[in-house]
Amino acid sequence: MAGMRLSRVGYYSDFVVYPALILALGGAALRQDGRSSLESWISLFLLFLGLWTLIEYLMHRFVLHHVPYLRTLHEEHHLQELEPIGTPTYLSLGLHGLLIFVPMLALFGFAAASAASSGLMLGYLWYISVHHILHHWHPEHSSYVYRLKRHHALHHHLDGGSNFGVTTAFWDRVLGTFRS
Repeated sequence: MAGMRLSRVGYYSDFVVYPALILALGGAALRQDGRSSLESWISLFLLFLGLWTLIEYLMHRFVLHHVPYLRTLHEEHHLQELEPIGTPTYLSLGLHGLLIFVPMLALFGFAAASAASSGLMLGYLWYISVHHILHHWHPEHSSYVYRLKRHHALHHHLDGGSNFGVTTAFWDRVLGTFRS
């Protein structure tokens, strides 16, 4: 995601707002439709959770490295990776609402909109969590997180034209941008 310098509260607010909203949307859908639609809600949730990994890859590769204003903001993150640079919650949440929740609500109803939005928001929460860990923690060298850290470090320090996935290297492998 694009980034700008945030206050500490601004930087960490996603870690509070997104879990609360995911739980609220899931609870509201369950309360509205009951258990009868639980299986379809979970299926749609998981579909959009998985879809997040592709969106993350495409946004990073084609938007953050090519759209002029966003490219400049993203380059600042590459240069100052320990600084609290990120997407403000109001902006990321607004985009989730405008691009996913509202169209899904209009086309398919509240249950589908809440499932799709919750899946994408959990994917986004996973992404910002992993991204924070990659820049601020020192995982054990035998761990999966360490492999992600190396994958991301290659993108930052050796080849900005590869390794666009943050939470997984899957799409880099599939789309030919993986560098080991």
